[in-house]
Amino acid sequence: MLKKSSDYGIIKILNKGGSSEMQINLFAEETQLQRLSELGDSLEKLNVIDFESFRPLLEKVNCKERKSKAGRPSYDVVMMFKILVLQRLFNLSDDQTEYQITDRMSFQRFIGLSLGERVPDAKTIWLFKDTITQKEIIEPLFNQFTAQLESQGIITHTGTIVDATFVDAPRQRNTREENNQIKNGEIPKEWEKNTHKLAQKDTDARWTKKNDETHYGYKNHVKVDADSKIITDYATTSANIHDSNEFSEFLGEADKVIYADSAYVGKEIPKHVENRICEKGYRGKPLTDEQKESNRRKSKIRCRIEHVFGFITVSMHGLTVRSIGIKRAEFNIGLTNLVYNFCRYTILKRKEVYMG
Repeated sequence: MLKKSSDYGIIKILNKGGSSEMQINLFAEETQLQRLSELGDSLEKLNVIDFESFRPLLEKVNCKERKSKAGRPSYDVVMMFKILVLQRLFNLSDDQTEYQITDRMSFQRFIGLSLGERVPDAKTIWLFKDTITQKEIIEPLFNQFTAQLESQGIITHTGTIVDATFVDAPRQRNTREENNQIKNGEIPKEWEKNTHKLAQKDTDARWTKKNDETHYGYKNHVKVDADSKIITDYATTSANIHDSNEFSEFLGEADKVIYADSAYVGKEIPKHVENRICEKGYRGKPLTDEQKESNRRKSKIRCRIEHVFGFITVSMHGLTVRSIGIKRAEFNIGLTNLVYNFCRYTILKRKEVYMG
């Protein structure tokens, strides 16, 4: 039995005897979301980003024309892209992403779903991500957002910092002979015969060692604006490639001063760029006190790039790849750098509001 309550938006359900009742609040979702905002929903801060501006690029994912109106229509591409942002922010697998969106109202609000609406399943999320990877859309998305920040004057180019960090991949248990063949650009014959095994083997990732730590996977080479700590460019390589290999590709006409650690000593620098790379000592020729003091001054700026890597490691739950092959690594690394820029942008915008 139903009856209206004196409370607005409440319906009371009575049992047959009328001795007990249960209340249903028709505005429970709105009330709950309002409470989430009051408690400080971190995803709401990302609303300062114009995600709709990415739609033209994202529409390339669903470029096939539908032959008929039968069946379910495709999910909105901007919503699906926001799902990938969530996935990278919280370092979630496809299955966990589906579960967390279903479970959390803050996730649903961020991607634009109302309570009870159908959530994309794990396979749909994987397919959208794979399509973006194959069509190489993530780098244009990154470049578009960078251009937006430059137009707003957030990226100043008064100082540029470059560095690289390891991106670990699932370790491969290969024989020494198999590893030697992979290094030479060959595919072991046994793998060619077994297509299922080959599909699980990463022939692009490489082993390397640094400071007694062994890494297997790739490298994220980044170029960062010293003032804003925004990533302005990046490159993906296998882990064994030296940090300085991408250095010359990063420097352009807009760059004025370059900061880097001693690994970049000796690299050619354009004449219009001021060199503030930390100097390196050699056997029998250690750094002088003057050089050490100069390095300390340079490092006060250079260390700002470590804040970038620290945010990715701590706040974004690390940078690793679960995929196989450099093409998917490029997507994951590009998405990570883009989502970092989203987060950094929201921080800078809050600072603007605070400073008045």
